[in-house]
Formats: sequence, structure tokens, C-alpha cells
Amino acid sequence: MNKVRMTIKIYLMVMVTLTAMSCKDGNQEKDASEPMSSEMYQEDPENQEHSGQMMADNASNNATKTIIDNYLQIKDALVADDQEAAAKAGGKLVSEFEEFDKSDYSSDEQQELTDIIEDAKEHSEHIAESAIDHQREHFDILSKDVIDMIAITGTNKKLYQDFCPMYNNNKGAQWLSASKEIKNPYFGSKMMDCGNIQKEIN
Repeated sequence: MNKVRMTIKIYLMVMVTLTAMSCKDGNQEKDASEPMSSEMYQEDPENQEHSGQMMADNASNNATKTIIDNYLQIKDALVADDQEAAAKAGGKLVSEFEEFDKSDYSSDEQQELTDIIEDAKEHSEHIAESAIDHQREHFDILSKDVIDMIAITGTNKKLYQDFCPMYNNNKGAQWLSASKEIKNPYFGSKMMDCGNIQKEIN
């Protein structure tokens, strides 16, 4: 009888010990998994801020790229003496300027961009509605506006800033081009190669 009691006591002690060890191991596994879990699902605030800034920069670059693309369509149309194509691109450019989001820039930059965009939009409207000689006059000022805008926003696009010394009673006029080859939008077929590259952008 004593042997049976002793056996039962030993058995119970073994069971209690095993249960305690099992619980301890379970807690260790749980503790070990918790930090890993939080690391996996909790993003670093600096990374989140960096991601947000990258998205904002990409959005800004895309908006600037669209404006530049429409500007270049006007330039190409004037090179080809095509009043209708220049007018169409001018109308598109008006919409792009209206939709441009300035919120990612500093307050000073926002003010500068507001002034530039208002002026550029006005000249784009005139290009959309005018005869080709007037389109070229407005393109002169539009070019200055787009150059000033890029100085603030930057661009990923390779551009050439060109200059024609003979336009506007020899006061000269600038324009932007995506090609190294000089194709003059102010004189078109009359003096296609009049001008020179002032500088490269990117």
C-alpha cells in the first residue's frame, strides 16, 4: 500500500514538474515571438516619412513633366508653322497649370509658383486663341515662365535652354527643347537654325 502511495506521489510530482516546464517554455516562445511580430508589422516612422516624401516628389515631377510635354508640343508646332496644333497644345497647358498642386513646396516657393502659373496660364490661353504671329509673342513669355518654374520644381527630363538673338527686334528670346538640334520656334521655316544652346538642364 505504501509503495502504491509512493508511486502515485512520484507520478504527481513528475506531472507537476512537466506541466510547469511546459508553461514556462510556452511563455518563452510567446515572448520571443512578440518582438518579431511587432517588428514585422510596425513601420519605422522615419521610413514612413521618407516614403511619403518620395510619393510627393514623384507626384510633383509627374505634374511638371506633363506641363513640359505640352509646352514642347507648342514649341514643335511653332517650329512647323502649325497654328492649329499650337492652339490645341496651348489649351491643354491651361488645364495643366490649373491642376498643378503647389502644396508640397515652401510658402515662399508657393507664392512664386502662383505668380508664375497665373502668368503662364494667361499666355497659354492666348496661344490657344491667337494667330501664329501672336502665338509666338506669347510663347516668348511662356518660355520664361516655364524656365522659372523648373528652377523651383526641378525636372527629371533632359532639356536644352536655347536662345535666338534676332527675335523681338534683336532683343532675343529663349525657349526649351528636348533635342540638341536648334529648331527655332520664333521664325519656323524662315530661319529654322537661328539660335544657340545657352545651357543643358539635367
